[in-house]
Amino acid sequence: MKKVLSIVLALALLCVTFAACAGNGTSSTSSASEESSAVSSESSAESESSASSEESTSTEKTKIGILAPAVTHGWVAGVAYYAEQRCKELSDTVDYKLYTSNNAEEMTSQIDDLKSWGAEAIVAFPQWEGMEVPIQEAIDEGIVVVNFDIEIAADGVYRVSGDNESMGVEGAKYIVDKIGTTGKVVVLDVPTSGSVAELRKKGFLDTMKEIAPDMEIVEYATKFTREDGQADFADILTSNDHIDAVYSMDDETSIGVLQAISEANRDDIKVITGGGGCQEYFNMMKENENIWIESSLYSPLMVKDAVDMALDVLAGKDVEPVKIISTTVVDRDNVDEYLDPENTVY
Repeated sequence: MKKVLSIVLALALLCVTFAACAGNGTSSTSSASEESSAVSSESSAESESSASSEESTSTEKTKIGILAPAVTHGWVAGVAYYAEQRCKELSDTVDYKLYTSNNAEEMTSQIDDLKSWGAEAIVAFPQWEGMEVPIQEAIDEGIVVVNFDIEIAADGVYRVSGDNESMGVEGAKYIVDKIGTTGKVVVLDVPTSGSVAELRKKGFLDTMKEIAPDMEIVEYATKFTREDGQADFADILTSNDHIDAVYSMDDETSIGVLQAISEANRDDIKVITGGGGCQEYFNMMKENENIWIESSLYSPLMVKDAVDMALDVLAGKDVEPVKIISTTVVDRDNVDEYLDPENTVY
């Protein structure tokens, strides 16, 4: 009996031993599994973080603000349009905001908005007086500012412009070529446009003084719109019974002038100049056989160069602070080269 009891006790002890060993093995395996899982999770997190960082770096875009006047003129509409087009062409690397404004106060507020947004560069078309201070402040805060067309007194500002003075030079040469060195020329000045009209008029008057000193020149003020051109020139026609040529600085103004001439049934005017590159104006060149219609090309497409200049400065490239794009004379003899039937803007 004792022998049987001993065998039973031995078997029970053996079972307990096996159970204990089995329990320890399961615990060890679970712990190793949990540790491996934690390492794998940490490695995955690091991998995801690294991928996220690389993605963030690769998709990081340059922030550019575009500031243009509200559209009161086809050419101004063209500036905003082509600036936005250029930013869209560079959409893989450029993020942009486009604002239009009606006055200096509004544009100044928009500069503040662009600062808050984090703009690294601003392409500005500041047509109003008083923009020197906010633009200088933006430059002082490290923002690259490229002015389009307008020259203002701000240290460190870049600028892309057509050759305004050359436009005046070419206009004077064109008129003299068509009517000779004597006659009566009406100059349509636009004092509200600042340096643009100042430079165009300077180029015209200086050249006239040199090549046609006996030319009679009469100045009147108007604006860069066809409505003002038409209304103002209707009054000018009433005050002048004979005019040989008109030095107009802008295609839109010239369209209004041509309308006034037509309505007054005047046939004394033989030449009218313009400036810009308006397709509607181009189409009038061949239609009016009795008057030479000229435009000194000053295309709003130049604003694309301003966007590119801003990016070059941010990239650390050696950039000249001022880029002047030469003018080209367009009239009935070469207008076919510049007609673009698909251009619905300017």
